Amino acid sequence: MAKLHRLIQRYKRSPGNSLLDVGCGTGGHIPYLSRHYQVEGLDMNPRMLKIARHKQPGIYFHKADMTRFDLKRKFDIVVSLFSAIGSVKTKSKLESSVRNMASHLRPGGVLIIEPWFTPEAFKRGTLHSLFVERPELRIARMNISRARPGVSILDVHYMVGTPRGIRYFNELLELGLFTRADYQKVLEGSRLTVHYDPAGLTGRGLYIGVVPVSRALSPP
Repeated sequence: MAKLHRLIQRYKRSPGNSLLDVGCGTGGHIPYLSRHYQVEGLDMNPRMLKIARHKQPGIYFHKADMTRFDLKRKFDIVVSLFSAIGSVKTKSKLESSVRNMASHLRPGGVLIIEPWFTPEAFKRGTLHSLFVERPELRIARMNISRARPGVSILDVHYMVGTPRGIRYFNELLELGLFTRADYQKVLEGSRLTVHYDPAGLTGRGLYIGVVPVSRALSPP
């Protein structure tokens, strides 16, 4: 996350430090971001927001869809991390989401998007697993990656064990597979100056869009 802070400082031209975390989930990035910025979060999942509000009672969280939210104010930084942008699934919703996020930026503000895998990078038929071992907690997470045209499919299975018992549940995640050209097109279409960091925070890259200081974007 130190790299994210460095990138924001490198590209941001607006004088403020207000930040909106779009697709914030349970607020995992908020503790770090709030060290440097005046942070607000946004997500459409009420269960995740409940956890985020419990963990970060001093932060304001908005319940809204990234494709069409309107907070009637602008920020110096908007970020969408941990591949949350993939949840929109379609190119039309990718475009509306990016335009919407860009419209909430002040002149000189910066938009940073951590993408999901491109179609070429996503490996179909791969077995993935993750295990957590703590004194009174064991978690096993497994899935096999699948895809249909333009969409990756993760049928994720969990086993969670505590001294009170063992629970099993699963969730189906579908994330859009967008190309670099797709991201470049929608960012440029939102009148942003576009930069690309191929390494990013987790190896998936980062797209950085900057609003020209000479003009502001109108709300959606």
